[in-house]
Amino acid sequence: MEQSARRSEPVAGAIRPAGPADLPGLSRIDSTIFAADPYPFFVLRQLFDVHGEHFLVLDCDDELTGYTLLANTPDRRVSWVLGLGVVPHARGLGHGRRLMTEGLDRMVADKVREARLTVEPDNTIALNLYHSLGFTVVQLCAGYFGPGEDRLIMSLPIG
Repeated sequence: MEQSARRSEPVAGAIRPAGPADLPGLSRIDSTIFAADPYPFFVLRQLFDVHGEHFLVLDCDDELTGYTLLANTPDRRVSWVLGLGVVPHARGLGHGRRLMTEGLDRMVADKVREARLTVEPDNTIALNLYHSLGFTVVQLCAGYFGPGEDRLIMSLPIG
């Protein structure tokens, strides 16, 4: 009962751009969240090098508890959400929404016209979050990440 009471109270944390010192923690988070298919460390490093100002982390009590990674197309018409995750013990506190909202605010500042993302068709928690933010499903892509790795593509017009 105490845990559910704790989850009903929002927990503050700082959202900030990731720095090089965050990479080991990001790797641990990614391995925890996406245990079956985490980004290899070298890919996280390269994503950080290319998209650093749009690689956001949530820092709660000196612990990285989540991240989101955005990537604008070269013409900045579309920004893709390449990753969003919150560690299991910090879920249900609104952190995913906060990370997405901060990311969308950055897209607006970048004058992006559309946000896009992919999500597993049966990930109802993520789908509920994305729908609540205004995203709509525009396509089901069979085998998006390879055989048996179907994804929904979702879109949100921004400006």
